[in-house]
Amino acid sequence: MGKLTDILAASGGSGDDFNDAWNSTTAADDFAPLPGGTYVCRVESGELDTSRKGTPGYKLTFAVLEGEYAGRKVWHDCWLTPAALSQSKRDLAKLGIDTPGKMELPLPPGIRASVQVALRKDDDGTQRNRVRRFDVVGIDTPTPDDFAPKTPAADADGSPIEGGEA
Repeated sequence: MGKLTDILAASGGSGDDFNDAWNSTTAADDFAPLPGGTYVCRVESGELDTSRKGTPGYKLTFAVLEGEYAGRKVWHDCWLTPAALSQSKRDLAKLGIDTPGKMELPLPPGIRASVQVALRKDDDGTQRNRVRRFDVVGIDTPTPDDFAPKTPAADADGSPIEGGEA
């Protein structure tokens, strides 16, 4: 186990600077569930999952894009059981998942959705979010990665142009 002073020194800081920052910083509040409402979100991911009780599902992660709660996340489970399959097929079809095999592929980037979120209260008083519905409203063009490898440029028939970059 390292020492805090060693770690701080390696990053160019000093123990005194860190101690001052520590003492003057207020700890962040825990996140509470999002208030019920409709949010503009990006679908961050979709992946096969299993609940703690062993129920198979497909978990969607939505990230809020606008407003006071930008950056916050909310999740939606599409359960792959006989009782829930019709609702899951409806929701997954909105994302282009129309065959079981497509659940194993990554979702295309940039899917924007209008997500209706409800606030639920469990019997023990715990509040949690539930996605009531979502609708895809567009696809955002991904921001180019400056560090991605360059692809060769191609002419009209798709043949690579010697020495060209796209």
